[in-house]
Amino acid sequence: MSFAMHDDTPDRTRRALAAYLPLALAAPSVVARAQPAAADFDHRHGAWDGLLRQYVVVAAGGNASTLRYAALQTRRAALKAYLDGLSDVSPAAYGAWTRAQQLAFLVNAYNAFTVELVLTRYPDLKSIKDLGSFLQSPWQKKFFRLLGQERSLDEVEHGLIRAPGVFDDPRIHVAVVCASIGCPMLRNEAYVADRLDAQLDDALRRFLSDRSRNRFDAGTATLAVSKIFDWYRKDFEHGHKGYDSLRTLFARHAEVLGATPQAQAEIRAGRYKLVYLDYDWALNDTR
Repeated sequence: MSFAMHDDTPDRTRRALAAYLPLALAAPSVVARAQPAAADFDHRHGAWDGLLRQYVVVAAGGNASTLRYAALQTRRAALKAYLDGLSDVSPAAYGAWTRAQQLAFLVNAYNAFTVELVLTRYPDLKSIKDLGSFLQSPWQKKFFRLLGQERSLDEVEHGLIRAPGVFDDPRIHVAVVCASIGCPMLRNEAYVADRLDAQLDDALRRFLSDRSRNRFDAGTATLAVSKIFDWYRKDFEHGHKGYDSLRTLFARHAEVLGATPQAQAEIRAGRYKLVYLDYDWALNDTR
């Protein structure tokens, strides 16, 4: 849209056009401001939280979960609306947030986009690995936009969440979930900034309490733990919250790893053989 003023335009008309022209040119930004802005991002992650509460099934004992993918498939539009909201956040807006808001945003984004990836082929898959190929893993696919760039799940986890000197929090490994039985449980609530520290501590405790993925055999003095602790051992050696080694981590959580006071004492003292369990990549699905 353009406006031209000629020499024979009446003064009153010229003044009116002069006053109107800046408003007309500014109209797109006015419209943009009328839309939900990234600065107004819902840090409660209410849309995602609602979906998790409805479709995540927490197992007895509260230390594992599955997801009702078939039912969630019927709410794909609601999931997409949440994902679009994540994609709308600009790097500048993200940069103005607190550290806790940033980390909650990235963890929720990783988990939500992982669910979306599974739904692109569900129910015709038995594992998230079925979505990959010989040349490219599913985590390397760039299928969404986040913070101004086309991203893969690997980029979010390893390039943003695990970037050296940014968060340096090993507990993220029990928060980001790869849609598999071997993974830590997908919580039935969103991660939120004002409770993030407590949520991450709780997620770690629940994961270590799950005997299918971490267990101590008192008879053989063997502590068998998830392969996650082998893959990301170095992340647990940076000293975050005093975790300077896996043995320090396990000693601090001996009460959930050991079934008896004697077993707990052995774990605290480090008197065990450490082994890693095979990882179960079957889809964390339930009907």
